[in-house]
Amino acid sequence: MSDGASTVATLRARGGVLVRRVEQIIDLNYVGLVLATLFFALSVTPSLVPRDWLFQGLISGINAAIGYGLGCLLEWLFRRWMRARIPFAGPQGRVRYAIKATLVVVCALTAALMLVQSARWQREITSLMGMEGTTTSAYLRTGLLSAAVGVAVVAAYRTVRVLVLVLARQLNHWVRVPRELAPAAGLLVLVVFTVTIFNGVASQAFFAVANSAFSVRNDRTSEYAVQPSKPERSGSPGSLAAWDTLGFEGRWFVSKGPDAEQITAVTGQPAQEPIRAYVGLESMSGEQTAAQLAVAELERTKAFERKAMVVVTTTGTGWVNGMAAGAVEYLYGGDTAIVATQFSYLPSVLSFLSDREKAAAASRELFDAVHQRWLAEPAGQRPKLFVYGESLGSQGSEEAFEGLADLREKVDGALWVGPPNSNRLWSQFVDRRDPGSPEVTPVYADGLVVRFADDAADLGPANTWLPPRIAYLQHPSDPIVWWSADLIFTRPDWLREPRGADVSTQMRWAPFVTFWQVTADLTNAQGVVDGHGHRYGTLVLDGWLAIAAPPGVSPAALERIRMSLELSEVYEREVK
Repeated sequence: MSDGASTVATLRARGGVLVRRVEQIIDLNYVGLVLATLFFALSVTPSLVPRDWLFQGLISGINAAIGYGLGCLLEWLFRRWMRARIPFAGPQGRVRYAIKATLVVVCALTAALMLVQSARWQREITSLMGMEGTTTSAYLRTGLLSAAVGVAVVAAYRTVRVLVLVLARQLNHWVRVPRELAPAAGLLVLVVFTVTIFNGVASQAFFAVANSAFSVRNDRTSEYAVQPSKPERSGSPGSLAAWDTLGFEGRWFVSKGPDAEQITAVTGQPAQEPIRAYVGLESMSGEQTAAQLAVAELERTKAFERKAMVVVTTTGTGWVNGMAAGAVEYLYGGDTAIVATQFSYLPSVLSFLSDREKAAAASRELFDAVHQRWLAEPAGQRPKLFVYGESLGSQGSEEAFEGLADLREKVDGALWVGPPNSNRLWSQFVDRRDPGSPEVTPVYADGLVVRFADDAADLGPANTWLPPRIAYLQHPSDPIVWWSADLIFTRPDWLREPRGADVSTQMRWAPFVTFWQVTADLTNAQGVVDGHGHRYGTLVLDGWLAIAAPPGVSPAALERIRMSLELSEVYEREVK
């Protein structure tokens, strides 16, 4: 053999050794790679709301890791059971490496092509919502982020696998667990330990730290929130709920909203000063409950002499939708009383995980206390009694009632906005909807008492709607309404039926993938324009008009009210 040929042979041998070493270090499972690519491709298909490259990269990386894990499992099953029965010798040498290289290239090209198509889908969704779309070049960053996230998840799994093997060896050595059973026993020990920690010490510690962190924000006061001086507001000098105890959201709520002069200027009619009663987590003293203090505030302000009273269940931090409150105040010329209490320091997402029972209990206590005091008024002199809740607040508000009959017996109307999929009454109404009506806009009992609305047109006609009326406002593109753990294994009706007006017709259901997509959408539910996602805008005004409007409000006045509410929302978003 010549020196040149010998050198080439040596280089090839060294190259082969290097390739094998790299392959051993990466330990890439090629069946897993194929399924990871498939799951990645499915994850960049359209979801409910537009996603930028960052959100898409995170969710696609998780989905790819799930696909990779599933591929590894399938290959293991094949090796475990099939090869003992069907002898199979795979390709060797250069053919083997050529096949592997081809798979890597094909998977990379598939991912890139899907990203290009995904950018088009994202532009379609933003077009449906009247928003500016992304560019293809910017969206390609999704691929790099997804790869990094997928690698991190797989690395975490491999770390866990090492821990299981270490535990298995210790169990075999010290406890004499049979070698065949030791890995399963090690996995069981690790799972029990992890579940115990996270269900007990870790979860308690996490929520304690979160509660402490968000309580710091609760103590803050926006520079644009000024203590009210009028007695109709909690936090005023004569209030039973002191200004500095109302929390960040409570102080904002009582310091804002239209006053009598502004209502008169907008509607052109004489107005009263609206009552806003609010109780924070730190407002009570001694054995007094939040509900008792709230009723005392209503009595102090003579709220039971007003035309309309609204019991609001807040979201986690104690937030009340200022547009919803202002809408009913404008419609009734300020002859209103709105009452709310804070039940948590945590934002809605964390409250949904840890404080749902608190929300339900706080809502029941507040409504029962207000309703009991309301019944003490002469039947012909009581104010109209309404309930309102948004997002997690709607779930808590529902829990004040046993069912539809109980609800209609106790209130003059209910307006619930963006209800989570786990709402008890909402689920009953949707599950029992009239045959042929879609899940995104269901019709319950011909719409005689309960209606679901994506826009104002869905709320009419009023002459066929029996009082007291119950209205749910929900957008087809609101992930808070449609998120459910059932998405992991079950295709929902809203993806079996024709899509809602602002949902891409290309959205499809896939196991695991759709669940993670909609989960990611939750974080961006309000990152859209009004009329889509979890942004309901002045649709709440239409909701109040449908269930609670007093007669005599002119169309011109309604337009001025709508404009004033829109300006107030813009102001709040900019300065709060």
